[in-house]
Amino acid sequence: MDKERAKAKKITSIGGSALIEGIMMRGPKKTTVAVRTGKDEIYTQDISFTPLASKSKFFRIPFIRGITGLIDSMRLSYKSLMLSADKAIESGEIEEEEPSKFEKWLDEKFGDALVKVLMVFASIIGIAFAVGLFFFVPSFLYDLVCKITSVAETRLFKSVFEGVLKIALFLGYIVICSRMQEMKRVFQYHGAEHKTIFCYEADEELTVENVKKHKRFHPRCGTSFLVIMLILGIFIGLFVPVAPFGVSWLRPVIKILLLPVSCGIGYEIIKICGKHDNKFTRIIASPGMWAQRITTKEPDDSMIEVAIKAITPVIPDDGSDILNK
Repeated sequence: MDKERAKAKKITSIGGSALIEGIMMRGPKKTTVAVRTGKDEIYTQDISFTPLASKSKFFRIPFIRGITGLIDSMRLSYKSLMLSADKAIESGEIEEEEPSKFEKWLDEKFGDALVKVLMVFASIIGIAFAVGLFFFVPSFLYDLVCKITSVAETRLFKSVFEGVLKIALFLGYIVICSRMQEMKRVFQYHGAEHKTIFCYEADEELTVENVKKHKRFHPRCGTSFLVIMLILGIFIGLFVPVAPFGVSWLRPVIKILLLPVSCGIGYEIIKICGKHDNKFTRIIASPGMWAQRITTKEPDDSMIEVAIKAITPVIPDDGSDILNK
């Protein structure tokens, strides 16, 4: 049995995400962002957020709730990230580059409107790049290998090839990110988030010393979710023809359209792994837990203080966050 889960006296639904010099914690009734703004200063702010699940029972249906949960997480994480970046820059925790003359001219002429347009454009480019890299490139490379080697294409080998390449690309990307000083600090805050949640689940007082004793790998983590999604993609690929209707590029298109299926299944798996600790769930969670060795780093005391500040306000008095009552 996992030692951390064995020590846990309760399992909470509280989760969060690492930010720029801060942490966001989300409870069943409240969401709080805490950002380090000085050596002895931590800024906290409650985030107003209406989840899709509260708007309709349809969004709470198993498998459907996985898709809506992912959308909610992306919306909330973006909102929290922008807040943390603003506060970190204002406090001088991160340095803001001096704008060039051209950038100053653009700001004078167009102001915030241009910034919003550029952010939307950058987001579209980023999504398009990710789709191309993780869906079309693996499929194209497999077709190319088969042509060069004259090997017959099969769903099994193509699915495995695509899946292994996607996992390699994902791990390679986060390894590169972990080498950057700014991202290393974000990964440290990620570790502080997990350790603090474990401390709370162990029913220990939320102090720096108590939090430091716990592990930084949590089964209910976004990293684990992404890894499970990548592995599920291999199995889903077995049901998609190598070249639907004789057109090879239709395969990645169909797999993109099937992403909601992967999200729905992946979300349910993460919920099970987060709520139960047994041999079956540990096997399922193990690839994601291993990947967290890259996406989480050991935090320093100041980061743990931020995590404690973030989690304390979101703990409900009525115990509505406890999953194993």
